[in-house]
Amino acid sequence: MKIRLVKPYVGKEELKKLKDVIDRAWLGRGPLCKEFEDKWSAFLGVKASAAVNSGTAALHLAVLAFKFPERKKVLIPAMTFCSTANAAIYNGLEPVFVDVEEETLSIDIEDMKRKYTKDCVAVIPVHFGGHPARMDEIVLWAHKKGMKVISDCAHVAGGVYKGRKLGTWADIGCFSFQEKKLLSTGDGGMISSDNPDWIEPLRAIREVGMTTDTYTRYQQEQQDRTKGDPMHWYYEVRELGYKYNMCDVVAAIGLAQLEKIEYMNKSRIETMAKLLQGIKECRHVKPAFPYDMSTPYYDFMVRAKTKEARDKLIVHMQHRGIATGVHTMPVPYLPYYRKFKAEVPTAMRIWEQYVVLPFFVGLTDEEIRFLIEAIVEFDKIVR
Repeated sequence: MKIRLVKPYVGKEELKKLKDVIDRAWLGRGPLCKEFEDKWSAFLGVKASAAVNSGTAALHLAVLAFKFPERKKVLIPAMTFCSTANAAIYNGLEPVFVDVEEETLSIDIEDMKRKYTKDCVAVIPVHFGGHPARMDEIVLWAHKKGMKVISDCAHVAGGVYKGRKLGTWADIGCFSFQEKKLLSTGDGGMISSDNPDWIEPLRAIREVGMTTDTYTRYQQEQQDRTKGDPMHWYYEVRELGYKYNMCDVVAAIGLAQLEKIEYMNKSRIETMAKLLQGIKECRHVKPAFPYDMSTPYYDFMVRAKTKEARDKLIVHMQHRGIATGVHTMPVPYLPYYRKFKAEVPTAMRIWEQYVVLPFFVGLTDEEIRFLIEAIVEFDKIVR
């Protein structure tokens, strides 16, 4: 048996939406992007969302929205993907890497408080692997310090913390719809907030700064045909922008995915429960998180006791046709970011112990049993 690491849950629903786009012959940003934004906002429970072409773009624009003075600082957990740090760097700001909690791999609040200085203007908590960061404590403390909170929700889509959807606790929530994510459009992202004043200016900036996009100008031309307006095509660029917009091809897949997100999240929770039950007696391989059964996770991740044991587990799984990964290394470990000189001992130690295992909607009971048997077998032979 061969089990891949991730697999998007796509089928006839996405094909139907894509056929509609092709039949309309409007593949760029058009009416489906707006529909996706509106339906995502309703799903999340916020007032405004802007669709973009990646979670990285979402983070970049979310930081840009606040127009922080250059060379100020942003508090970022060391255990994340580099895009979180890049969002600060793209905006002329300095990332300050904060250690993570050993149990949850979320930002260590005490270390965050120690590393705070008056130059810090924002914090970007990450719900790593789908495990919720302690948003109530983070937001309360950050706002008292006059900082903004931008939530990196790349690993969640409908996840909850204390009964409230992740992405709504922060000033701005940033989501990724890349192929591996809970809601997958291949690539894509969303910026969401309950404050439309932070989102609206980003709509032009994501479209290279144009005051009106192509589809809006097309609609205007259709309406004004009887008037014969020769300037229906006109637009201006009033500030520097980026080519970050989503297109209707991606939005079509997103709309189909959104219609079944509740089912997909429920399926993930059910699969997670089976996996946790199956390995509960293991002594040398343990769940990486204190998994919360009320929220869907992005990763099913386990920990071995040492790097040597972790590497042996990876090889053991390879021999059985089971894909594995170590998705994320601490950002300060990567060569480009070493110049920021972070003291993050927990993150630098613990990443060498964890392994990401196959976890996706559509994982069959037979595959789940095979996966559990392989882990239990390894647990019995590892030293």
